[in-house]
Amino acid sequence: MQNEKFSFELITSDGLARLGKIHTHRGVIDTPSFMTVGTQGTVKASFIDDVVSAGAQIILCNTYHLMIRPGTERIKRVGGLHEFINCQLPILTDSGGFQIMSLSKLVKIDKEKGAIFNSHIDGKKFVLSPEESIRIQKDLNSDIIMVLDECPKLVRDKKKISQSLELSQYWADRSKVAFGHNPKKALFGIVQGGIYKDLRIESLEGLLKLDFDGYALGGLAVGESQNQMFKVLDNITPIMPNNKPRYLMGVGTPTDILGAVKRGVDMFDCVMPTRSGRTGLAFTWEGRLNLKNSKYQFDDTPLDSGLNLRNLNKYSKSYINHLIKSNEILASMILTLNNIYFYQELMKKIREAIKTNKFDEFYSKYVDII
Repeated sequence: MQNEKFSFELITSDGLARLGKIHTHRGVIDTPSFMTVGTQGTVKASFIDDVVSAGAQIILCNTYHLMIRPGTERIKRVGGLHEFINCQLPILTDSGGFQIMSLSKLVKIDKEKGAIFNSHIDGKKFVLSPEESIRIQKDLNSDIIMVLDECPKLVRDKKKISQSLELSQYWADRSKVAFGHNPKKALFGIVQGGIYKDLRIESLEGLLKLDFDGYALGGLAVGESQNQMFKVLDNITPIMPNNKPRYLMGVGTPTDILGAVKRGVDMFDCVMPTRSGRTGLAFTWEGRLNLKNSKYQFDDTPLDSGLNLRNLNKYSKSYINHLIKSNEILASMILTLNNIYFYQELMKKIREAIKTNKFDEFYSKYVDII
């Protein structure tokens, strides 16, 4: 059901695990939700209709990469990303903040100008200020827009993390002004602060004063241990607003997701299901399967006998092993779609477990398997 105004509805909780709905003018997103990643306007090795059929309710695209190629004007010309990539699902766009870290050798930071990139493709100079990031995301016609932040690498230098936090807060202020007011769209703030409890709280308190539509947790899945990540969540989610979505950026594995849901997180994204599919790894309810292994040469069973989407249940492990060994593109397509479906089924089962107050039981059953 479509809603002209972006909003979040908290339906029920089971412990700290939350069941909710994000209402957008393009449709409802059930939470906890996993956003399939389509960084450059495509979910790699997949048709968007298959992504939708697999259960996805929202996808994620990336401001930096689309700014570089094909360029914002080319997308704006046809009405935005939804028309350009033939996707009517809600779309969240990352701001480009992660690329400040991942492409750090190609970027310089200026407090006032923003992030000054040399394109990883041809070296061309691009300046991504908070205002420019918001403008680009508006031109892309994103449904959920992220503030520009600095996503720092995992470092033990608390002073550096504190300085990064101050910059991100300053850019969040400017992003908020640039966004203006549009009830159909949402602007999310991003909590930074590394693994330091006091800095995370300081960041959240600063963002709360700006009253964003949702709050993301950034600067995680950047090299810290799972226990360190969970400790950050233990410290921060209990003081995050109940009436706004909570988004853990760039996470992660099925066990990461289970642990984060247990700690009150609502939204996730990660390239893992698609990237793993392109490297021969399948996610299943019996665990992860590396289909490159020779033990699957004579295994005639399917990855999931119940998965009839595109008749995936008719492809044997033996055949997929052959495709991988032959470097055939079809292997990537089969495994990617399997993994997208698995992640959406995982979220669906998590939601049902929360609804029936059986999340702890579900968690205990699967946390050491998947």
